[in-house]
Amino acid sequence: MRGRGGARGEAVGGAVKGLRGLIGPRHAGHTLPAAELGALSLPVGDDGVVIGEDSEGRAQLVGFHRSTPYDVLLIGGLWTAQVLALRAAATGSRVVVETGRPHAWVGLAQAAGAGLECITLHDVGRVPPLGATVGSPAVVVRDCGMRPPRGRVVSSPWQSVLTLLPYLSPVAPRLMRAATLVGVQRVSPQEAQQTGRILGLTQNEVDALPTLADGVTLWCAGGERHWVITNATDAESGLLGTARRMD
Repeated sequence: MRGRGGARGEAVGGAVKGLRGLIGPRHAGHTLPAAELGALSLPVGDDGVVIGEDSEGRAQLVGFHRSTPYDVLLIGGLWTAQVLALRAAATGSRVVVETGRPHAWVGLAQAAGAGLECITLHDVGRVPPLGATVGSPAVVVRDCGMRPPRGRVVSSPWQSVLTLLPYLSPVAPRLMRAATLVGVQRVSPQEAQQTGRILGLTQNEVDALPTLADGVTLWCAGGERHWVITNATDAESGLLGTARRMD
């Protein structure tokens, strides 16, 4: 995710490592006179899942495909979590949903992937080992209510975990402190104050949290803060409806 005033389209977190391909034909290396180096430029593409746009309409991304464990906590609505799951699947991730309300996810799982099982559903505590690798990354979405149990589903290389909490709960402070990235949508003034203390928010940020519109999230990574609005595509709107904080 890009910091304030930063370059457009930076993904949150580390760089993407290149992969070595097959050995091609042997030939002499290309050379360039030193005087012409200033004219050389290399296009650098964005990497990650588009989570929305900032106030200036610039795309904001989160890189879920990582060689190190990565935990994301979203205190917000099911709608936003489902949009992120769809977009993660579109980038090639296997998306595994651990949920106590499969009825809320079954339509999404059936519609995604045009018949391919790119989004699978599992009961709470029933997610099998995924064997995530660089060639087969996974994103686990934990939709387990206000008190998601500790389980064997943990982040690991190439396996990120997104935990959804509808509101703050007794386990929220622990999850917030453990997460690399925390997203907060509209909460009550009391919850905003507690969130502000844990995340070190400014008073202006705390005051804004109870007033956020549907689809708006404050994303926090370390000392960085980013206000992001998630707008659904036509296909996402047809499947999930319009943005909403309440389910």
